Amino acid sequence: MAESAVVLLSGGMDSAVAAAWTRARGHPWIALTVDYGQRHSAELAAAAEIARRLGAVETVRLAVDLRAVGGSALTGALDVPKGGAGGGGIPPTYVPARNTLLLALGLGLAEARGATLLVLGANRIDYSGYPDCRPAFLEAFQALACVATKAGIEGRAPQLLAPLLHCSKAEIVRMGRSLGVPFECTLSCYDPDLDGRACGACDSCRLRARGFSEAGLPDPAAPPERGNRAN
Repeated sequence: MAESAVVLLSGGMDSAVAAAWTRARGHPWIALTVDYGQRHSAELAAAAEIARRLGAVETVRLAVDLRAVGGSALTGALDVPKGGAGGGGIPPTYVPARNTLLLALGLGLAEARGATLLVLGANRIDYSGYPDCRPAFLEAFQALACVATKAGIEGRAPQLLAPLLHCSKAEIVRMGRSLGVPFECTLSCYDPDLDGRACGACDSCRLRARGFSEAGLPDPAAPPERGNRAN
């Protein structure tokens, strides 16, 4: 019987490709989506549709309100930088300890369901510079899983996989295309409008546009005013 997996599914393109990658390897997969109070809540609806289209065997949605923690433009009143503004360094769209929290929830779900794999779409090539997308963080979390869970103590800790970690956005786009990812359902924007349409100017939108442009493919979810051009 194939090993089962928990996939952290945000509704963005990277997590959708990671889910399709998991499916292509024959792993029954559970979609875990977390409503953490993000301003881009349209991603939650996107995640549900992606899970349906890519055949998740179960969809779990958990709520953890990180607005009470604050410290991020995605959970508070800080402005989302647009058009390349931001001054370098870790941008204000960083959510303090977000991946630590999300992976902890994924680890608990994996252990409860008997899943042996925990998959996320972290990427360190074309990304916003978040510290919890780096190999050192993922290696540390894997070590934690081995000592913080019953499964880990018994030598069965879920294996943390980040199949896109060393891929460029263009490579991610090509992989997703080959795996049948419904990119038209994905939303990667940090600041979508009330109808869930991407702004086309935030860092995530710009990285996405550049990925499709360099891959030589049109983005089926590109807002009309942006077209398919990288900014």
